[in-house]
Amino acid sequence: MVGNRQKRIRSDTCCHAQPLPNPIWGQRDLTRAVRRGLFQLGAVCVVVAALVLTGPGLSILRRQVTHASVAWLVAGVGLEMLSALSYVVIFRAVFDPRMNWRFSYQIGMAEQGANSVLSVSGAGGLALGAWALRRAGMSADRIGRKSVAFFFLTSLANVAGVIAFAALYAVGVLGHVPNAPLVYGFGAAALLATLFVLALPRMFEGKPAEPPAPANAGRLRAGLWFARCSLREGVRDGVLLLRQRSPGALIGSVGTMAFDLAVLGVCFRAFGDSPTVGVLVLGYLIGQLGGNLPTPGGIGGVDLGLIGTFTLFHQPLAVTTAAVLLYHAIALWVPGLIGSIAFVQLRGTLQREERPAVICKPMAKPIEPARLPATSAV
Repeated sequence: MVGNRQKRIRSDTCCHAQPLPNPIWGQRDLTRAVRRGLFQLGAVCVVVAALVLTGPGLSILRRQVTHASVAWLVAGVGLEMLSALSYVVIFRAVFDPRMNWRFSYQIGMAEQGANSVLSVSGAGGLALGAWALRRAGMSADRIGRKSVAFFFLTSLANVAGVIAFAALYAVGVLGHVPNAPLVYGFGAAALLATLFVLALPRMFEGKPAEPPAPANAGRLRAGLWFARCSLREGVRDGVLLLRQRSPGALIGSVGTMAFDLAVLGVCFRAFGDSPTVGVLVLGYLIGQLGGNLPTPGGIGGVDLGLIGTFTLFHQPLAVTTAAVLLYHAIALWVPGLIGSIAFVQLRGTLQREERPAVICKPMAKPIEPARLPATSAV
Protein backbone atom coordinates (compact mmCIF):
# COMPACT_ATOMS: atom_id res chain seq x y z
CA MET A 1 0.00 0.00 0.00
CA VAL A 2 2.90 2.34 0.74
CA GLY A 3 4.24 1.65 -2.74
CA ASN A 4 0.88 2.50 -4.28
CA ARG A 5 0.81 5.72 -2.30
CA GLN A 6 4.24 6.73 -3.62
CA LYS A 7 3.11 6.02 -7.16
CA ARG A 8 0.07 8.23 -6.72
CA ILE A 9 2.24 11.09 -5.44
CA ARG A 10 4.40 10.82 -8.54
CA SER A 11 1.34 10.74 -10.77
CA ASP A 12 -0.12 13.86 -9.19
CA THR A 13 3.09 15.85 -9.62
CA CYS A 14 4.30 14.48 -12.94
CA CYS A 15 3.62 17.67 -14.84
CA HIS A 16 5.88 19.60 -12.52
CA ALA A 17 8.72 17.11 -12.76
CA GLN A 18 8.89 16.67 -16.53
CA PRO A 19 10.44 19.51 -18.56
CA LEU A 20 9.13 20.44 -21.96
CA PRO A 21 11.63 19.84 -24.76
CA ASN A 22 13.28 22.93 -26.20
CA PRO A 23 11.09 24.83 -28.67
CA ILE A 24 11.35 23.58 -32.22
CA TRP A 25 11.37 27.08 -33.65
CA GLY A 26 13.86 29.82 -32.91
CA GLN A 27 13.37 33.52 -33.52
CA ARG A 28 14.91 33.41 -36.99
CA ASP A 29 12.81 30.39 -37.94
CA LEU A 30 9.62 32.13 -36.80
CA THR A 31 10.53 35.33 -38.63
CA ARG A 32 11.17 33.44 -41.86
CA ALA A 33 7.98 31.42 -41.43
CA VAL A 34 5.85 34.56 -40.88
CA ARG A 35 7.39 36.34 -43.88
CA ARG A 36 6.91 33.27 -46.06
CA GLY A 37 3.35 32.88 -44.81
CA LEU A 38 2.51 36.51 -45.60
CA PHE A 39 3.89 36.09 -49.10
CA GLN A 40 1.93 32.87 -49.65
CA LEU A 41 -1.24 34.40 -48.26
CA GLY A 42 -0.88 37.44 -50.48
CA ALA A 43 -0.24 35.28 -53.54
CA VAL A 44 -3.28 33.09 -52.86
CA CYS A 45 -5.50 36.15 -52.30
CA VAL A 46 -4.32 37.65 -55.60
CA VAL A 47 -5.16 34.42 -57.43
CA VAL A 48 -8.60 34.23 -55.82
CA ALA A 49 -9.32 37.89 -56.56
CA ALA A 50 -8.24 37.45 -60.19
CA LEU A 51 -10.45 34.39 -60.52
CA VAL A 52 -13.47 36.22 -59.10
CA LEU A 53 -12.91 39.30 -61.27
CA THR A 54 -12.13 37.56 -64.56
CA GLY A 55 -13.33 33.96 -64.28
CA PRO A 56 -16.03 32.78 -66.69
CA GLY A 57 -19.49 32.11 -65.30
CA LEU A 58 -18.98 34.38 -62.29
CA SER A 59 -20.80 37.46 -63.54
CA ILE A 60 -23.51 37.18 -60.88
CA LEU A 61 -20.87 36.98 -58.15
CA ARG A 62 -19.05 40.00 -59.60
CA ARG A 63 -22.26 42.02 -59.59
CA GLN A 64 -22.84 41.10 -55.97
CA VAL A 65 -19.33 42.19 -54.98
CA THR A 66 -19.50 45.52 -56.81
CA HIS A 67 -22.81 46.39 -55.15
CA ALA A 68 -21.63 45.68 -51.61
CA SER A 69 -22.32 48.36 -48.99
CA VAL A 70 -19.02 49.92 -47.94
CA ALA A 71 -20.46 51.05 -44.60
CA TRP A 72 -21.31 47.49 -43.59
CA LEU A 73 -17.84 46.29 -44.62
CA VAL A 74 -16.19 49.02 -42.52
CA ALA A 75 -18.33 47.85 -39.61
CA GLY A 76 -17.06 44.34 -40.28
CA VAL A 77 -13.45 45.51 -39.95
CA GLY A 78 -14.27 47.10 -36.59
CA LEU A 79 -15.98 43.95 -35.35
CA GLU A 80 -13.01 41.82 -36.37
CA MET A 81 -10.72 44.08 -34.36
CA LEU A 82 -12.98 43.57 -31.33
CA SER A 83 -12.77 39.81 -31.87
CA ALA A 84 -8.96 40.02 -31.96
CA LEU A 85 -8.90 42.09 -28.76
CA SER A 86 -11.19 39.54 -27.08
CA TYR A 87 -8.58 36.90 -27.91
CA VAL A 88 -6.00 38.97 -26.05
CA VAL A 89 -8.34 39.22 -23.04
CA ILE A 90 -8.78 35.47 -22.71
CA PHE A 91 -5.08 34.85 -23.37
CA ARG A 92 -4.15 36.99 -20.38
CA ALA A 93 -6.89 35.52 -18.18
CA VAL A 94 -5.73 31.97 -18.83
CA PHE A 95 -1.94 32.27 -18.86
CA ASP A 96 -1.48 34.88 -16.15
CA PRO A 97 -3.96 37.58 -15.04
CA ARG A 98 -0.99 39.53 -13.59
CA MET A 99 0.84 39.73 -16.92
CA ASN A 100 1.08 43.32 -18.14
CA TRP A 101 -1.36 44.23 -20.88
CA ARG A 102 1.30 45.32 -23.36
CA PHE A 103 3.04 41.95 -23.34
CA SER A 104 -0.32 40.12 -23.40
CA TYR A 105 -1.39 42.16 -26.42
CA GLN A 106 1.85 41.47 -28.28
CA ILE A 107 1.68 37.69 -27.80
CA GLY A 108 -2.08 37.42 -28.35
CA MET A 109 -2.05 39.49 -31.52
CA ALA A 110 1.12 37.79 -32.81
CA GLU A 111 -0.55 34.40 -32.31
CA GLN A 112 -3.53 35.49 -34.38
CA GLY A 113 -1.23 36.81 -37.07
CA ALA A 114 0.54 33.45 -37.16
CA ASN A 115 -2.80 31.64 -37.42
CA SER A 116 -3.66 33.82 -40.40
CA VAL A 117 -0.45 33.37 -42.36
CA LEU A 118 0.86 29.92 -41.41
CA SER A 119 -0.66 26.83 -43.06
CA VAL A 120 -0.68 24.62 -39.97
CA SER A 121 -4.38 24.66 -39.01
CA GLY A 122 -4.03 27.07 -36.09
CA ALA A 123 -1.00 25.34 -34.57
CA GLY A 124 1.24 28.18 -35.73
CA GLY A 125 -0.19 30.57 -33.16
CA LEU A 126 0.22 28.08 -30.32
CA ALA A 127 3.82 27.41 -31.35
CA LEU A 128 4.62 31.12 -31.50
CA GLY A 129 3.01 31.72 -28.11
CA ALA A 130 4.90 28.82 -26.52
CA TRP A 131 8.18 30.12 -27.94
CA ALA A 132 7.56 33.66 -26.66
CA LEU A 133 6.45 32.58 -23.18
CA ARG A 134 9.42 30.23 -22.85
CA ARG A 135 11.77 33.04 -23.84
CA ALA A 136 10.01 35.28 -21.33
CA GLY A 137 10.73 32.89 -18.46
CA MET A 138 7.49 30.94 -18.05
CA SER A 139 7.94 27.32 -17.01
CA ALA A 140 7.45 24.61 -19.61
CA ASP A 141 4.85 22.65 -17.65
CA ARG A 142 2.80 25.82 -17.15
CA ILE A 143 2.90 26.60 -20.85
CA GLY A 144 1.69 23.08 -21.64
CA ARG A 145 -1.24 23.00 -19.26
CA LYS A 146 -2.30 26.60 -19.91
CA SER A 147 -2.21 26.01 -23.66
CA VAL A 148 -4.67 23.16 -23.15
CA ALA A 149 -6.88 25.34 -20.92
CA PHE A 150 -6.76 28.15 -23.49
CA PHE A 151 -7.74 25.85 -26.37
CA PHE A 152 -10.50 24.33 -24.23
CA LEU A 153 -12.02 27.72 -23.37
CA THR A 154 -11.71 29.27 -26.83
CA SER A 155 -13.39 26.19 -28.34
CA LEU A 156 -16.08 26.04 -25.66
CA ALA A 157 -18.10 28.99 -26.97
CA ASN A 158 -18.28 27.41 -30.43
CA VAL A 159 -19.21 23.96 -29.16
CA ALA A 160 -21.72 25.33 -26.65
CA GLY A 161 -23.29 27.42 -29.42
CA VAL A 162 -23.86 24.34 -31.59
CA ILE A 163 -25.43 22.46 -28.67
CA ALA A 164 -27.61 25.39 -27.59
CA PHE A 165 -28.98 26.24 -31.03
CA ALA A 166 -29.59 22.60 -31.90
CA ALA A 167 -31.57 22.33 -28.67
CA LEU A 168 -33.52 25.52 -29.48
CA TYR A 169 -34.47 24.06 -32.85
CA ALA A 170 -35.45 20.78 -31.17
CA VAL A 171 -37.92 22.48 -28.82
CA GLY A 172 -39.34 24.68 -31.58
CA VAL A 173 -38.10 28.06 -30.33
CA LEU A 174 -36.36 28.88 -33.62
CA GLY A 175 -39.10 27.54 -35.86
CA HIS A 176 -38.54 25.20 -38.81
CA VAL A 177 -35.24 23.28 -38.82
CA PRO A 178 -33.37 24.16 -42.06
CA ASN A 179 -31.62 20.77 -42.23
CA ALA A 180 -32.54 18.38 -39.40
CA PRO A 181 -29.83 15.70 -39.97
CA LEU A 182 -27.09 18.35 -40.13
CA VAL A 183 -28.30 20.37 -37.14
CA TYR A 184 -29.05 17.46 -34.81
CA GLY A 185 -26.07 15.42 -35.97
CA PHE A 186 -23.59 18.18 -35.17
CA GLY A 187 -25.45 19.02 -31.97
CA ALA A 188 -25.10 15.45 -30.72
CA ALA A 189 -21.45 15.26 -31.81
CA ALA A 190 -20.67 18.54 -29.98
CA LEU A 191 -22.33 17.26 -26.80
CA LEU A 192 -20.41 13.97 -26.89
CA ALA A 193 -17.13 15.79 -27.57
CA THR A 194 -17.73 18.09 -24.59
CA LEU A 195 -18.46 15.20 -22.24
CA PHE A 196 -15.38 13.36 -23.48
CA VAL A 197 -13.08 16.34 -22.87
CA LEU A 198 -14.53 16.93 -19.40
CA ALA A 199 -13.86 13.28 -18.56
CA LEU A 200 -10.19 13.40 -19.61
CA PRO A 201 -8.77 14.33 -16.16
CA ARG A 202 -10.53 11.40 -14.52
CA MET A 203 -9.61 9.04 -17.36
CA PHE A 204 -5.92 9.91 -17.17
CA GLU A 205 -5.89 9.81 -13.39
CA GLY A 206 -7.11 6.22 -13.45
CA LYS A 207 -4.12 5.05 -15.47
CA PRO A 208 -1.12 3.43 -13.77
CA ALA A 209 1.32 5.94 -12.39
CA GLU A 210 4.66 6.38 -14.11
CA PRO A 211 7.94 7.66 -12.68
CA PRO A 212 9.45 10.78 -14.28
CA ALA A 213 10.95 9.90 -17.64
CA PRO A 214 14.76 9.68 -17.48
CA ALA A 215 16.89 11.99 -19.58
CA ASN A 216 17.68 9.22 -22.06
CA ALA A 217 14.02 8.27 -22.56
CA GLY A 218 12.74 8.24 -26.12
CA ARG A 219 11.18 11.39 -27.52
CA LEU A 220 7.87 9.64 -28.16
CA ARG A 221 7.53 8.33 -24.61
CA ALA A 222 8.48 11.67 -23.04
CA GLY A 223 6.15 13.58 -25.38
CA LEU A 224 3.18 11.32 -24.71
CA TRP A 225 3.75 11.50 -20.98
CA PHE A 226 3.97 15.28 -21.02
CA ALA A 227 0.87 15.53 -23.22
CA ARG A 228 -1.12 13.35 -20.83
CA CYS A 229 -0.18 15.51 -17.86
CA SER A 230 -0.85 18.75 -19.75
CA LEU A 231 -4.28 17.54 -20.89
CA ARG A 232 -5.25 16.45 -17.41
CA GLU A 233 -4.17 19.63 -15.63
CA GLY A 234 -5.16 21.94 -18.51
CA VAL A 235 -8.78 20.79 -18.56
CA ARG A 236 -8.87 21.21 -14.79
CA ASP A 237 -7.60 24.78 -15.11
CA GLY A 238 -10.20 25.58 -17.75
CA VAL A 239 -13.05 24.16 -15.65
CA LEU A 240 -11.76 26.04 -12.60
CA LEU A 241 -11.84 29.34 -14.49
CA LEU A 242 -15.45 28.64 -15.46
CA ARG A 243 -16.41 27.79 -11.88
CA GLN A 244 -14.75 30.98 -10.66
CA ARG A 245 -16.64 32.91 -13.36
CA SER A 246 -13.44 34.58 -14.47
CA PRO A 247 -14.54 37.76 -16.33
CA GLY A 248 -11.56 37.61 -18.68
CA ALA A 249 -12.12 33.97 -19.59
CA LEU A 250 -15.88 34.37 -20.12
CA ILE A 251 -15.76 37.69 -21.98
CA GLY A 252 -12.78 36.62 -24.07
CA SER A 253 -14.21 33.23 -25.03
CA VAL A 254 -17.62 34.56 -26.02
CA GLY A 255 -16.27 37.77 -27.53
CA THR A 256 -13.73 36.07 -29.80
CA MET A 257 -16.47 33.96 -31.36
CA ALA A 258 -19.39 36.41 -31.21
CA PHE A 259 -17.62 39.38 -32.82
CA ASP A 260 -16.19 37.19 -35.59
CA LEU A 261 -19.67 35.76 -36.18
CA ALA A 262 -21.00 39.32 -36.35
CA VAL A 263 -18.50 40.05 -39.13
CA LEU A 264 -20.10 37.35 -41.25
CA GLY A 265 -23.52 38.74 -40.39
CA VAL A 266 -22.68 42.27 -41.56
CA CYS A 267 -21.11 40.86 -44.73
CA PHE A 268 -24.48 39.29 -45.53
CA ARG A 269 -26.09 42.64 -44.73
CA ALA A 270 -23.67 44.34 -47.13
CA PHE A 271 -25.41 42.44 -49.94
CA GLY A 272 -28.92 43.06 -48.65
CA ASP A 273 -29.41 39.57 -47.20
CA SER A 274 -30.00 38.57 -43.58
CA PRO A 275 -30.17 34.86 -42.68
CA THR A 276 -32.19 34.00 -39.60
CA VAL A 277 -30.28 33.93 -36.33
CA GLY A 278 -30.30 30.13 -36.13
CA VAL A 279 -29.09 29.69 -39.71
CA LEU A 280 -26.38 32.31 -39.31
CA VAL A 281 -25.02 30.92 -36.04
CA LEU A 282 -25.08 27.24 -36.99
CA GLY A 283 -23.90 27.92 -40.53
CA TYR A 284 -20.93 29.80 -39.10
CA LEU A 285 -20.07 27.30 -36.35
CA ILE A 286 -20.37 24.20 -38.53
CA GLY A 287 -18.78 25.77 -41.60
CA GLN A 288 -15.71 26.88 -39.65
CA LEU A 289 -14.67 23.24 -39.36
CA GLY A 290 -13.34 23.59 -42.89
CA GLY A 291 -10.55 25.72 -41.43
CA ASN A 292 -8.87 22.56 -40.13
CA LEU A 293 -7.44 21.97 -43.60
CA PRO A 294 -3.72 22.91 -43.65
CA THR A 295 -3.92 25.76 -46.18
CA PRO A 296 -2.56 29.33 -45.76
CA GLY A 297 -5.12 31.19 -43.69
CA GLY A 298 -7.61 28.35 -44.17
CA ILE A 299 -8.28 29.65 -47.70
CA GLY A 300 -10.40 27.13 -49.53
CA GLY A 301 -11.28 25.11 -46.45
CA VAL A 302 -13.15 27.82 -44.53
CA ASP A 303 -14.77 29.17 -47.70
CA LEU A 304 -16.00 25.81 -48.93
CA GLY A 305 -17.11 24.83 -45.43
CA LEU A 306 -19.17 27.98 -44.92
CA ILE A 307 -20.60 28.11 -48.44
CA GLY A 308 -21.45 24.42 -48.35
CA THR A 309 -23.15 24.64 -44.96
CA PHE A 310 -25.23 27.71 -45.85
CA THR A 311 -26.20 26.06 -49.14
CA LEU A 312 -27.45 23.04 -47.21
CA PHE A 313 -29.43 25.52 -45.11
CA HIS A 314 -31.08 26.73 -48.36
CA GLN A 315 -29.36 30.12 -48.56
CA PRO A 316 -28.93 31.73 -52.03
CA LEU A 317 -25.60 30.63 -53.50
CA ALA A 318 -24.47 33.91 -55.12
CA VAL A 319 -25.07 36.09 -52.08
CA THR A 320 -23.62 33.47 -49.73
CA THR A 321 -20.45 33.13 -51.80
CA ALA A 322 -19.92 36.88 -51.97
CA ALA A 323 -20.55 37.33 -48.23
CA VAL A 324 -18.25 34.45 -47.26
CA LEU A 325 -15.39 35.65 -49.49
CA LEU A 326 -15.52 39.17 -48.07
CA TYR A 327 -15.90 37.85 -44.52
CA HIS A 328 -12.85 35.65 -44.93
CA ALA A 329 -10.82 38.50 -46.41
CA ILE A 330 -11.60 40.64 -43.34
CA ALA A 331 -11.00 37.75 -40.91
CA LEU A 332 -7.60 37.08 -42.50
CA TRP A 333 -6.13 40.49 -43.15
CA VAL A 334 -7.18 42.36 -40.01
CA PRO A 335 -5.47 39.95 -37.55
CA GLY A 336 -2.80 39.10 -40.14
CA LEU A 337 -1.57 42.69 -40.52
CA ILE A 338 -2.04 43.75 -36.89
CA GLY A 339 -0.52 40.46 -35.72
CA SER A 340 2.54 40.88 -37.92
CA ILE A 341 3.17 44.31 -36.39
CA ALA A 342 2.67 42.84 -32.92
CA PHE A 343 5.20 40.10 -33.73
CA VAL A 344 7.83 42.72 -34.54
CA GLN A 345 7.01 44.49 -31.26
CA LEU A 346 7.18 41.17 -29.40
CA ARG A 347 10.68 40.44 -30.70
CA GLY A 348 11.80 43.85 -29.47
CA THR A 349 10.28 43.25 -26.04
CA LEU A 350 12.00 39.88 -25.68
CA GLN A 351 15.34 41.38 -26.70
CA ARG A 352 15.09 44.36 -24.32
CA GLU A 353 13.60 42.70 -21.24
CA GLU A 354 15.05 39.60 -19.64
CA ARG A 355 11.87 38.12 -18.11
CA PRO A 356 8.78 40.14 -19.13
CA ALA A 357 6.29 37.40 -18.20
CA VAL A 358 5.01 37.16 -14.63
CA ILE A 359 4.99 33.56 -13.45
CA CYS A 360 2.35 32.41 -10.98
CA LYS A 361 1.56 29.20 -9.20
CA PRO A 362 -0.64 26.63 -10.99
CA MET A 363 -4.32 27.48 -10.68
CA ALA A 364 -5.67 23.98 -10.22
CA LYS A 365 -4.07 22.16 -7.32
CA PRO A 366 -3.09 18.54 -7.95
CA ILE A 367 -5.36 15.98 -6.35
CA GLU A 368 -3.78 15.06 -3.04
CA PRO A 369 -3.08 11.37 -2.49
CA ALA A 370 -5.50 9.53 -0.26
CA ARG A 371 -4.31 9.29 3.32
CA LEU A 372 -3.72 5.78 4.56
CA PRO A 373 -5.59 4.60 7.65
CA ALA A 374 -3.48 4.41 10.80
CA THR A 375 -3.99 0.64 10.98
CA SER A 376 -2.40 0.13 7.55
CA ALA A 377 0.99 1.24 8.77
CA VAL A 378 1.07 -1.52 11.36
